[in-house]
Amino acid sequence: MEPAAGGFSEEEFREACAELQQPALAQGDWQLLVESLGIRIYRQLDQKTGLYEYKVFGILEDCSPALLTEVYMDLDYRKQWDQYVKELYEKECNGETVMYWEVKYPFPMSNRDYVYIRQRRELDVEGRKIHVVLARSTSEPQFPQRPGVIRVTQYKQSLAIESDGKTGSRVFMFYFDNPGGQIPSWLINWAAKNGVPNFLKDMAKACQNYLMKK
Repeated sequence: MEPAAGGFSEEEFREACAELQQPALAQGDWQLLVESLGIRIYRQLDQKTGLYEYKVFGILEDCSPALLTEVYMDLDYRKQWDQYVKELYEKECNGETVMYWEVKYPFPMSNRDYVYIRQRRELDVEGRKIHVVLARSTSEPQFPQRPGVIRVTQYKQSLAIESDGKTGSRVFMFYFDNPGGQIPSWLINWAAKNGVPNFLKDMAKACQNYLMKK
């Protein structure tokens, strides 16, 4: 299927929606990594890179889908609540909006940076309103690599959000990146088991603060 505007196909959006209805864990070798505070994280080894890709399922209470999506899309606000953001902004390149994101890594490791495109859509799936955000790395000469920062060239993320039937949101997230360089396995494991749940908790808290600042 041909990609729609923004470089993503209709099928990619539909696949993210489908995970909320019926998690696609039977295909492949998805294994439960951790379950914490209502959030389940599964991982599967990517044979090409030897790295894991992740699927995350959970409920964020008292955070509506519209608000959660708005907070997720707000780059300036993210710099306030995400402690790992060193730099984050968007720029028009050849008629396309491209994001630049530098992530802080603990000493003595080098920071990583990302150049990526993303697209947000609201879909109606059999009467269910689902917010979907897709992102993936791209290459743009307007974002040259920086000394001392490792460029992540393999990055892909899908996020699908719908109401939990109450005041919160049901969330699905797919995530894969190849951070390059020599990263200790303990750090990768920590990031998967703790970093993702902590990120979602921080984002839920950011939703509450977002409402207060408006």
